[in-house]
Amino acid sequence: MNTPVHIGWVGTGVMGLSMAGHLIRAGHSLRIHSRTRARAEPLIALGAEWATSPAAAAADAEFIFSMVSMPIDVESVHLGSNGTLDGAKEGAILVDMTTSTPALAVRIAERARARNVSTLDAPVTGGDIGAREARLSIMVGGDAQTLARAEPLLRVMGKTVVLHGPAGSGQLAKAVNQILIASTMVGVVEGLAFARRRGIDPHKVLESVGAGAAGSWTLANLAPRMLKGDFAPGFRIEHFVKDLGIALEVSEQAGLNLPGTALAHQTYKRAMETGLADRGTHALALVHPSPNSRN
Repeated sequence: MNTPVHIGWVGTGVMGLSMAGHLIRAGHSLRIHSRTRARAEPLIALGAEWATSPAAAAADAEFIFSMVSMPIDVESVHLGSNGTLDGAKEGAILVDMTTSTPALAVRIAERARARNVSTLDAPVTGGDIGAREARLSIMVGGDAQTLARAEPLLRVMGKTVVLHGPAGSGQLAKAVNQILIASTMVGVVEGLAFARRRGIDPHKVLESVGAGAAGSWTLANLAPRMLKGDFAPGFRIEHFVKDLGIALEVSEQAGLNLPGTALAHQTYKRAMETGLADRGTHALALVHPSPNSRN
């Protein structure tokens, strides 16, 4: 999109801060809101305008983006009093990039349609590294015409943009992503624990298995952080527990049993109970396998 556009943006956490920054650097004007203004200061320093509410952020914007934490936050930001739909003008496009529930994405789309506002649910994967380097993978629910208008902006933030179907479909695709990651992370943690317990160098193990069939994004990007003891969040455990809960709920509604995902969900809940809620998902290595495990 060569012509600068006016964008309303809500959410300046680990992911949202980088994503919004890319849009500013691409020449677009942003009016931003977050629960804590201090977290938005780096964007304000880049030229963004501060908004006192989601509705104020959305006012007169051609595109409205959100990247917040939980479904309850998504609901409040868009459907609540002084939410974006209270401020959005007719013809605007609302893009929620939070990992939320498919049902909520449908509700937002229905409410927005009544106000002549188009919507996309567009959750992402790629973590903090993908957000910083603008190479996220973006999973989209909505219609092709709306995506065609928003895609140039999405490609400022990500490298892969795929439309999966109508409203809610992006959230379904993200659930698949989290299901795949969950058991993979458990496997990485257990594999490294096995290497250590059996007396072989886990760094050399990564060199070997990363080049073979066991290679994965998790192994390449998060296993080295585990070995360094760096558990800063690229994606927080508390958010992953939320995501897996959504995946299990939607699966149950479809009559599908996912025992591996359920086990990972319970393992991550145990990690939260030990005080690791705000650490990265790879901090699972601190609690699983347990110190007394023979694994």
